[in-house]
Amino acid sequence: MSQSARAAGCTVLHVDMDAFFASVEVRRRPELAGTPVIVGGAGNRGVVTSATYEARRYGVHAAMPTSRALRLCPTATVLPGDVALYAEVSRAIMALFRSITPLVEPLSTDEAFLDVSGAGRRLGNAAEIGEYLRARVYDEQGITCSVGVAGTKFVAKLASTRAKPDGMLVVRPAEVMDFLHPLPVGALWGVGAKTEEVLLRLGLRTVGDLAHVPVRTLQRAVGQAAGSHLHELAWGRDPRRVVPDEPEKSTGHEETFGTDVDDPAVIHRELLRLSERTAGRLRSGSWLARTVTIKVRFADFATITRSRTLEAPTDVGQELYDTARALFDALGLDRARIRLVGVRAERLVRAGSAPRQLELGAREHGRRDAELAADRAARRFGAGAVRPATLLHRGPHPVREAGGNPGGGSFVPPGRL
Repeated sequence: MSQSARAAGCTVLHVDMDAFFASVEVRRRPELAGTPVIVGGAGNRGVVTSATYEARRYGVHAAMPTSRALRLCPTATVLPGDVALYAEVSRAIMALFRSITPLVEPLSTDEAFLDVSGAGRRLGNAAEIGEYLRARVYDEQGITCSVGVAGTKFVAKLASTRAKPDGMLVVRPAEVMDFLHPLPVGALWGVGAKTEEVLLRLGLRTVGDLAHVPVRTLQRAVGQAAGSHLHELAWGRDPRRVVPDEPEKSTGHEETFGTDVDDPAVIHRELLRLSERTAGRLRSGSWLARTVTIKVRFADFATITRSRTLEAPTDVGQELYDTARALFDALGLDRARIRLVGVRAERLVRAGSAPRQLELGAREHGRRDAELAADRAARRFGAGAVRPATLLHRGPHPVREAGGNPGGGSFVPPGRL
């Protein structure tokens, strides 16, 4: 196959560092190369934040208690981590990406989408650019990355996952169905544990199975919006473009518990309270959030964040909470003791500039109307005059609410960070 045909129709790269934190630590301590390394808190209350592939072969993964990880892999080296160093490496990597194309959309500190449609004359086709980036990352940072090359963001991200570790996979448009349809349904964006369970009960085990089910059947099973979304993805259709990162626009709240908490019900209540407060701040400023991020700090001060981009921007507290709770539950924490939780609304857009998604059969007055009424009551009778019933009885009282940026309760105007 000629070089020009190798990536025909592909303009999107998804570049993802391999075991980022752990790889940076191994770079600093070369004697650990090829051995299982865990980055996270030590002792009975520590939590894994990253692990090398040598450790992952034993079943070790992020958010797992370190004590359990060491039972699975007793020979692993546990390192505390260096957040400042990881941020420095991340900045260098993102600068490299932007030297290739201005169309870079970071997803986290160690992964990003790149639209390289305008870089072909200078650097070659998308596959050649992917190989070039992999070599540059290794030469300049001493760590490896995996690259997915495709015509859409969705397929490119799946391809980079399949290429791990230290590989590259090109999926041309003509190859998408052969690549996509054998995958398990859980590979589709938006399929969490509960949705996967519903699909499996219907006998839908692969993406191909799902693709050949009438869209109305899917909508009855998982809801109208989710059913349409999954049907489109199952046929490789993803119209989203790579959106360059903008000046940070975000607002949120976080709270520290008076004593460490390991009860999921208490965490869920706090996530609901923080989501309600964050949504109120969005509405007061006429903003909608595209992305919801949660922050979890464990008893040993190890901190992780998880984010999800919404199908449609929102300022509704219940929608923020549903997403925040799903992100927290997906961590699969095994009674880990938690010191702090936070909810943040990110990638804000002006309320008047984003069309609202309509739902067939939706009530004339929905959840947003109820929350707007609660806002009016709060302005008249004071904060907390109207609140979800769940919040009438709270668990351990937080001792401190953080304010300001990046994780606090103050609104951050666009472009001010």
